[in-house]
Amino acid sequence: MTSPDDFLSRSGWTDADRALLAGDASSRTYMRLTDGTRSAILMTDPAGDTQLFQTLSEYLVENGLSAPRILAADTDNGLLLLEDLGDALFARLAEENPSQESLLYRTAAEVLARVHRLSPPANLPRATPDMLAQATDLVFDWYAEHAGQPVAVDAKSAAINAMQDALQAHAGAPSVMILRDYHAENLLWLPDRTGSARAGLLDFQDAMLGHAPYDLMSLLQDARRDVPASVVADTTTYFLKLTGHDPDQFAAAAAVLGAQRNLRILGVFTRLCIGAGKPHYIDLIPRVWAHLQTNLAHPVLAELARQLAPLLPPPETAVLERLKSQCPTRKP
Repeated sequence: MTSPDDFLSRSGWTDADRALLAGDASSRTYMRLTDGTRSAILMTDPAGDTQLFQTLSEYLVENGLSAPRILAADTDNGLLLLEDLGDALFARLAEENPSQESLLYRTAAEVLARVHRLSPPANLPRATPDMLAQATDLVFDWYAEHAGQPVAVDAKSAAINAMQDALQAHAGAPSVMILRDYHAENLLWLPDRTGSARAGLLDFQDAMLGHAPYDLMSLLQDARRDVPASVVADTTTYFLKLTGHDPDQFAAAAAVLGAQRNLRILGVFTRLCIGAGKPHYIDLIPRVWAHLQTNLAHPVLAELARQLAPLLPPPETAVLERLKSQCPTRKP
């Protein structure tokens, strides 16, 4: 097995200074290397598919988008040396300079419009209505269960079936590449580049063949920050102008896909707390819940809303504290 030190030695970075960077919800770790005037990022992901990351990065770069270029790779051992795209996260820039927020989000929309015009890479997993609907089981098995409101098997099945019916009606056949986890903490501002290349892309290895509204909902219904309503409206209008989607049909599909995402995220965040010892994800649940309620208010989701109403407890203080109390790093 090749160690990171051996990999860096082979790659010509033995003497570089190293600084650990903040990670994400995955098993990946990132380290910035600096050696004189040059810098790079060491990505370590022994449990992941670094070959897929490399393949998708090269695909995006070849199509004029700003994924990090691969400088060296040892995919058998989960090691990649990446181009350093800097630290200018969209989320931080938007907080520091709200007047720039609309430009940042419009640029993010330009990326999606460009990706959707491309011929998707071969053999991407397909985000079918059945797969997407079944993925919402996490909200019942983790959020509802650990909030103290277990869901009966037949009620869970009925809700998942209602989700699948809505997806089938409004987000049926997948047709475009979706990057997933597409939000302001996974995008870097690169002002020296032009057009959609001004958005540096950090997280795309879970890409699938999916539906046009999916990543836009990930961007605008951000679990980690509040996106102003004016920016949501402006970005959506701009994206529709770029892509030519019918606004009403797009809104219905966006509501359905947004509901699917937010149901799954409620379960994922609970699992990250209770299963992985990361209690801070519970603090994000009220925002995700609010997004879910917005989605469920769309008329096409009336049946799903009816099914879910008695099953999922609102994230009131007592519910959030109950979830956090089950986190292995949290003392009762």
